[in-house]
Amino acid sequence: MEKRQDIVLGLIFVGIGIFAAWMATSYKGASGTYPMVLGLVLTLLGATVSIKALRQPTDQPRALVSAPAKLVTAALVSTIYVALVIPLGFYTASFLLVLAMPLALGFRRLVYALTVAVVFMSLIYLVFSVLLEKPLPRELILSLNAVGG
Repeated sequence: MEKRQDIVLGLIFVGIGIFAAWMATSYKGASGTYPMVLGLVLTLLGATVSIKALRQPTDQPRALVSAPAKLVTAALVSTIYVALVIPLGFYTASFLLVLAMPLALGFRRLVYALTVAVVFMSLIYLVFSVLLEKPLPRELILSLNAVGG
């Protein structure tokens, strides 16, 4: 059963990746490059999962979710993140997500989690705002200051 599930899941990701890459070809200019690359990476990873499953000699059963409590925690934190993006802004909400997720899942080194959050958000800013010149939506606080000032 595990082998068939992995093959099907991998093929689903291949399909989604190809569809995303194909849709990105309709974007004007260079704006389709990033989603196209993500689609192709998803295709490659899905193919890797399927090929790995095909090469396994046995079909061993396994639990669908090995840590259900952590799955629920991750889903809850992710839902809170989505709810906070509009009121707080992308950067603030994403920083809080990258900081809160490992802590919620049991990682207890706050300094490391904070360092990862700062580095990750810096990379997001550099990739989107500097490299791709596609700034993400402004933070709510910055938008209020611009309206009030």
